[in-house]
Amino acid sequence: MSTIAERRDALLERFSTWIPRTLDAWLDLCADRHPERDLVVTDERVLTYAEVAEESRRLADGLAALGVQRGDRVGLLMANHAEFVTLKFAIARAGAVAIPFNFLYRTDELRYVLAQSDCKVLITNQGFQALDHAAMLDEIVPGWDTPGFADRAPSGDGAPDGLRHVVLVGRDGDAPRPGAFTGAALADLGNRHPGAAAGAGHTPDDVSDLLYTSGSTGSPKGVQVTHDAVLRTAYASALTRAYEDGRRILFSLPCYHMFGYVEGLLSATYVGGAVIMLPSFSAEAYLTAIEKHRATDMLCVPTMAVALVESPLRQETDLSSLTAILCGSAPAPVWLWEQVEQDFGVSEIVTGYGMTECGGAMTLTLPEDDLVLTSTTVGRPKLAGAAGVEGHGTLCVYRTVDPVSGEVLPEGAVGELTSSGPTTMLGYFAKPEETAAALHLDADGTVWLHSGDLGRVREDGYLVLTGRSKEVYKSGGELVMPKEVEEVLGAHPGISQVYAVGVVDERWGEIGCAVVVRAPGSEGDALTADDVIAHAKEHLARFKVPKRVEFLDAAQLPATATGKVQKFRLVELLTQPSQQGEPS
Repeated sequence: MSTIAERRDALLERFSTWIPRTLDAWLDLCADRHPERDLVVTDERVLTYAEVAEESRRLADGLAALGVQRGDRVGLLMANHAEFVTLKFAIARAGAVAIPFNFLYRTDELRYVLAQSDCKVLITNQGFQALDHAAMLDEIVPGWDTPGFADRAPSGDGAPDGLRHVVLVGRDGDAPRPGAFTGAALADLGNRHPGAAAGAGHTPDDVSDLLYTSGSTGSPKGVQVTHDAVLRTAYASALTRAYEDGRRILFSLPCYHMFGYVEGLLSATYVGGAVIMLPSFSAEAYLTAIEKHRATDMLCVPTMAVALVESPLRQETDLSSLTAILCGSAPAPVWLWEQVEQDFGVSEIVTGYGMTECGGAMTLTLPEDDLVLTSTTVGRPKLAGAAGVEGHGTLCVYRTVDPVSGEVLPEGAVGELTSSGPTTMLGYFAKPEETAAALHLDADGTVWLHSGDLGRVREDGYLVLTGRSKEVYKSGGELVMPKEVEEVLGAHPGISQVYAVGVVDERWGEIGCAVVVRAPGSEGDALTADDVIAHAKEHLARFKVPKRVEFLDAAQLPATATGKVQKFRLVELLTQPSQQGEPS
């Protein structure tokens, strides 16, 4: 078996010169090299590279026949099913911009993103689990499944008037929807108009994706990234993690997010690998899929890793194929990595950090790193060779600035993390003010993205996160870093998870509140707010001690699909009348 260094050297040699390509051109090149290899594996379907390319070509012709042109925005409201991949590449092939929407959106959220993105065509499943997307559309755009919908008059009032077509991709068990234009009809339209998308005229520098952020602060914004940018990021993942030929990556993380899309789907293509896609997570589904589909790698977040370690099924399944794990989105203690390494026999464990605005994950620990680095840092800028920043060989470069003045800080100083590199977003769609606040142009013409995250860059290039600049709150007139409070309280044996936030208080103006998830067992069961505050008083300056403690179950924490707890939603939850009480 080749070593990590040998695998990495092989990738560097293959891509010694970076050639910008569109997503569909890259797929065609991969299909020429590995036509019979699996690309997409689900429990329902297995598609080879050649089959994905062929099906995407037919669907692209169908989109072109519908009137989709270069730069039009096409929404994709769909979980991790095999057809997501063929449709995703079809949209690229048609020269359009794909908008992979969050399939957990409720009606008002879906209405907003459809309108804000000026979506022209929406391709959707009828629903997901208990969510009925078709019924949502009945409310948002009545008549979407009737003749003449494309020619309707604008209705105004924030409605998505740009939406001209809805394509309903049926699944087994769906109730019939008479009159709806279906995925099968789109494919048939493509068969009747072969080559309709051939003259799309798009380039690697065109926007390929409009990805709505679902971060820990603020409202969704559509991040514009290019074909070339997402392919550079995917290649850098394969290089940094030293993929072997044919790697098979298992994940349930949704492809509307950079984690599943880039770290999973696109990165696998750089070694002729496959993705094993699950529509949702359960420890049992992951363990069963590793054995059934011989996964060699998996993507997860720490809460998922804990569930896998605790699952009784891990003792009964054959996990011998698994050699690597990428666990990101949130910090995790070293004991978890040691437990994963011991229980799963996995030696290549990495974590990372990034933002949709950067182009996805920008940093990773190396698979050969000590596990201490995995728990104390979020890695270093990805190795990228010819695809990276000229003269650095990395996907981006980081520096810190003063979060108030924006002044560049000395090396190693804690401040707001800013990054620069070829995968940085072009901006937020139709949001010039937000774009101007996020992207800053240096005197030398370099664009720097402001992350809103606080941290420092160590001498060895590894990043350490210390919090978010927007999460800093005042207590007694002093600024409090939530990360510091969380680390102290998190050391208490009765606490499983803790989040410090600032909330409005009638008496104090703003106070610190600790949201605590009790640890299972006797110490956690008996834990009170007084215990939490006493522990804080023992280890923190008085102004840092939370004045309020709220207990929640882990399932009550508002989180993104990739496991990030949304602190702004925590604050909303805490300010509801039912949650308010006297500060402890």
